[in-house]
Amino acid sequence: MSHRPTISFLLCALLYSAVPLFGGKTPGGSPQKSARAAKDTRSAKKIDVCALLTSAEMEAVQGEPVKETKPSVQPSGGFVMLQCFYRTTTSAKSVSLALGAPDPAKPSALTPREFWRKQFHPPEPVEEEKPVAGKAPKKAEVEREEELRKPRPIDGLGEEAYWVGNPISGALYVLKGNSFLRISVGGVREESARIEKSKALARAALKRL
Repeated sequence: MSHRPTISFLLCALLYSAVPLFGGKTPGGSPQKSARAAKDTRSAKKIDVCALLTSAEMEAVQGEPVKETKPSVQPSGGFVMLQCFYRTTTSAKSVSLALGAPDPAKPSALTPREFWRKQFHPPEPVEEEKPVAGKAPKKAEVEREEELRKPRPIDGLGEEAYWVGNPISGALYVLKGNSFLRISVGGVREESARIEKSKALARAALKRL
């Protein structure tokens, strides 16, 4: 099974950007729907993703308190990624937290939950033609690398959780309702330690969703 879209999303999502979120009425929509969309837009703007984790919680996990937080909003297909960069004293130990949430301006677009299903539960691919005996299968090396980067399920977090990455970098994804969290922890070499630290921060953030 190929998870190239998931890996591509991870790499793109980790690129930090700040894009303003605009909400408005849907052209041709009824007054009731427009009013509801406006209300949802105001609610989305009230979400303070930087408040999902405290400085004390960050210090308990990373060993350093938060010196600065930098929020941003990044459109991602049919939904938005509300992001917060928690800068610690040692910049390498900083943490990136993002919340994938519905975009009120695009109520009929791809929802975070639908995106999750497509990324982590894609349909089984059609079985390819078997290689000729004695001949090395094509793309074997690429497939081996993709297998190593295959999302790994993490138990005990939200409705579902997956770790996506490799021994060098990675991020924890946690699904809850119609939104999901993405947490990336810096300053930790061991992948197992990065996973455990990400899980600890995810548990804290989930309590405030």
